[in-house]
Amino acid sequence: MSDGLGSTTWWGFSPALDMQDKDICSTIESLKLDPVSDDEETPFNILVVGAGDCRHVLKTMSHAYRWPKRQLNFYIIENNLETYARDLMLIALASEPSQRMGLQEKTELFLEIYGNSLIRSQTGDYIQKMSNQFIKMVTDFDYLDARLPIVDLSNLKYKERDFLEGIFKFWRNPNDGVKYYDASKCWELRLRHNLGNRYDARKGAFDWDYNFKLAERDADIINKRQYLKWRETGVAFEFRESNYDVPNKTMASGRILKDQEGDKTARRGYWGDIVTSPYITFGIESENKDLFKLANRQHVSTATDVSEFNVLSMLHEIANGHKYEPINADKEAEAFLTEIQEEDEEAVMENNSQEQNANSDDYSAIKLDHAKVFFLPITAAEELHQKSKFQTKFDVVFFSNSMVQHLKPSITSTLNDRALVILETAKFLLEFKAEQIEKFGHKIKTMAESSGCKMVKEYNGLKDAYGIFSFAR
Repeated sequence: MSDGLGSTTWWGFSPALDMQDKDICSTIESLKLDPVSDDEETPFNILVVGAGDCRHVLKTMSHAYRWPKRQLNFYIIENNLETYARDLMLIALASEPSQRMGLQEKTELFLEIYGNSLIRSQTGDYIQKMSNQFIKMVTDFDYLDARLPIVDLSNLKYKERDFLEGIFKFWRNPNDGVKYYDASKCWELRLRHNLGNRYDARKGAFDWDYNFKLAERDADIINKRQYLKWRETGVAFEFRESNYDVPNKTMASGRILKDQEGDKTARRGYWGDIVTSPYITFGIESENKDLFKLANRQHVSTATDVSEFNVLSMLHEIANGHKYEPINADKEAEAFLTEIQEEDEEAVMENNSQEQNANSDDYSAIKLDHAKVFFLPITAAEELHQKSKFQTKFDVVFFSNSMVQHLKPSITSTLNDRALVILETAKFLLEFKAEQIEKFGHKIKTMAESSGCKMVKEYNGLKDAYGIFSFAR
């Protein structure tokens, strides 16, 4: 990865995918979602390598009710444990019961943690409080099974679980100013290092990146003013008049650097993307086409609006198992004027009891019996083919553009007899020039074909975020 894109991936560089979507899976006979022939007892195993976040996991889970019922098993590999920690945070947040947190509040909290270097104080308090539970989860699997049963950490090495515990202890520290992590200073240092002598003219550099890179790559729904503010401050999502002044510790990570004398030292800082933005994953595509209406050849909505709708819909579908339908003004007024029915006293007492349980630290997450998320060791990409339990295991495999180097002939032993391989292109790596993006697209095609995969349909690295390949043994 180039300097502006960072060495730690806090979000992906492509839109979220439903791994069961018919446009993806119907290309392979054994993966066709035919309700007559599908076997509920046969799990659907998905390997996600280097996605940088849990977007594919959450979107696939949220759309599960749309397809024949079957067990979804996600196996996650990243190149750093800080991303695992954030995945746990976002999955736990998505699993919050409605008695504990409303849908709108959950959506705003999700996007704030996901894409802001600076957050509100109440968001910082939520991270701090949840960290206590995460420490229990990584040290006590019985507690994990009771509190967040969708997650499995048993494949991680002891030292990796110890490292995760250390991350959560750092998150748990009170938000006492910038003593441990000055997010604003870290962001500024990254900008200065990335831009060099262009730093004083950075607004012009940001403007150039927006107009001649981002907007030309099918991302013009991203509002220019919001993008420029994110480039300057690291704050992507603001939903209400509040102070965003607390460092988002979930974006802090360690890195080994050399000082002027050549000695190696560990430094905590922000080592993520400062060029592309977190708008790409949830903010440039949507089933709600009204969000892409134009007025005077300008988008009426922004990528923040699209992200809010997509995440809200996703969280609603996870919790309720049916499609989210926005309430228009007329329906909202009608609902408001509906006569309030007198509740049965026993029902009221039961509801109050549920609310009290939801407010405790040991509440139960939303039940998601159809899915399980397995976190694998960060070295697993090189070792999977050596493990007997992973032989002919995976129906779908996703490789990010930062970890596609792990697509080798040896890993095909872990693929099912018929499987899909999805490769993320370099379309949204803004520091890549057009010829570099095309070259990268050809390179990953060669890697896939060398591993025995066949391209499902032609793709263009400049226009398509993914290349899809089939594998048959």
